[in-house]
Amino acid sequence: MTRGLFITLEGIDGAGKSSHIDALEALFRERGRTVTRTREPGGTPLAETLRTLVLNESMDSLTESLLVFAARREHVLDVIEPALARGDVVLCDRFSDATFAYQGAGRGFDLGVLSTLEQWVQGGRSTRPETLLQPALTLWFDLPPEIAAARLAGARLPDKFEAQPVAFFQRVAKGYADRAAGAPRFARIDANQPREQVWQQIESKLRERGLA
Repeated sequence: MTRGLFITLEGIDGAGKSSHIDALEALFRERGRTVTRTREPGGTPLAETLRTLVLNESMDSLTESLLVFAARREHVLDVIEPALARGDVVLCDRFSDATFAYQGAGRGFDLGVLSTLEQWVQGGRSTRPETLLQPALTLWFDLPPEIAAARLAGARLPDKFEAQPVAFFQRVAKGYADRAAGAPRFARIDANQPREQVWQQIESKLRERGLA
């Protein structure tokens, strides 16, 4: 049976990652793969309920982090792991890297605590560290926060993260850069380019990894 493939799309709000997930899905379907498309926080009914709370309600940073990881646990067990076991390509709009970037770097929450939660939650049905679920490829849409803010301005009613000042997104962007520095699975996409050129970069990264 074809092995499952887990790909995540990461980046600050306004980086344009969500606008390319349709094309990614179409690319893999054209190659005969079954695709499971999902997002975080979210992906299950319970996780979507928690998403609404996380994106809209004011709360302590620990509470926020716990809710994000609670949603992720349900998502991993009910959606991601079963899809990978079936041999699907799983395309996920954000995963745990976003938590380290937003709650960790953005909010200033303890990275050590986040790492512990990551081990607990992404161990699937096992708590052994060697079974930690991580993407095979993370497409990181890197965009200067000032440009992202200009893209978001007036687009729609912002959630509590999108409404944050540029300084917050500067910290988040650095959080992503720090996370990428220690993880070969990251593929940086220069998102400060026209849409067609961004897609060309994505296709190139997939070819480099033997995934397209």
